Amino acid sequence: MKKLWLIFAQTTTIGLAIWFLLTLLKPEWRMPNMAPAPVVTVKESQAPASAPAELSYSLAAKKAKPSVVNIFTSQQARPSRNPWLNDPLFRRFFGDRLPQGEDAQRPSSLGSGVLVSEQGYIVTNNHVVDAADQIEVALADGRTATAKLIGSDPDTDIAVIKIDLPNLPAISFADVDKVEIGDVVLAIGNPFGVGQTVTMGIISALGRSELGINTFENFIQTDAAINPGNSGGALVDTRGNLLGINTAIYSKTGGSLGIGFAIPATTVKQIMEALIKEGSVTRGWLGVEVQDVTPELAASFQLQTAKGALIAGVVRSGPAAKAGIRPGDVLLSINGKEVANSAKMLDIISALKPEQSVPVLVVRDGQQVELKAEVGKRPKFNRQ
Repeated sequence: MKKLWLIFAQTTTIGLAIWFLLTLLKPEWRMPNMAPAPVVTVKESQAPASAPAELSYSLAAKKAKPSVVNIFTSQQARPSRNPWLNDPLFRRFFGDRLPQGEDAQRPSSLGSGVLVSEQGYIVTNNHVVDAADQIEVALADGRTATAKLIGSDPDTDIAVIKIDLPNLPAISFADVDKVEIGDVVLAIGNPFGVGQTVTMGIISALGRSELGINTFENFIQTDAAINPGNSGGALVDTRGNLLGINTAIYSKTGGSLGIGFAIPATTVKQIMEALIKEGSVTRGWLGVEVQDVTPELAASFQLQTAKGALIAGVVRSGPAAKAGIRPGDVLLSINGKEVANSAKMLDIISALKPEQSVPVLVVRDGQQVELKAEVGKRPKFNRQ
């Protein structure tokens, strides 16, 4: 009996061992009546797991920083407008009483600029050097020089100054047409006069206009910190190439709130070349005051869409008046280009050459009327 029990135990042990080996090799044999577990397919990233992440923009900063300069301006104190100074007897005893020495200089203002050529041309904002009697430039390598104003354009807030120094590091211009929202950018300037500073952000929007900052607006919007003193500094891409000139911030306190604006490099180059060549920018002009066409105005003037620019006023003896354009007309196109709104109209006219004759299509009393206008030269207007 004991022998039979030993044979049974050995047989059972061997059987269990064989079953364990079989189920290990064939798991589905364990529960033959259950359906196989579903297979879940996940989407794998095509990038390698060790894809490099660009955590530093030091190379871009090193490339662009030498081209960004600090600008210091000062104004001579002006004579007092006190009427007593016009009295000969008063002047005989007290003289002109003008400030002397250090008191003859008004406090310096701080800004930034960008070297755009090895010949010493620097682009900055017009409001940085406006009305300055003396302009001093400090380079990143420690050199300083007195600059000469070449020309300025208040309508775009761009000015060009020039210094005479050897071995100047000119910046490279980027292709702004390839820029997209979300691209990383660096802002380089001299905020609050603390010294050259680099901040980082992204492009938040393109083609910003109708902000009331300049007459002609086509801003790059960025959240890179732009503070007072950054005006005229560089907005560059991650390769250190110039995307624009920092010009304004949206702020109620004077500090950066994450909304800054830069003039695109394409506009900068166009205005810069005109200022260097002629000392000023020549733009076309019709001599009209306009407003955008609202849906209510479109219905009132029997327009199919709310497009165009309503003529609210006409300058007497101006190009528009001579062409027969009247208040109440709605401009639809100029020289074959559609006028979508008043800002677009301003861009179209300003791009025309003075003394050029162009067709102007308007709606008058519900009817389309085509007129001929000879473009005038845009006069200089005082910006408040």
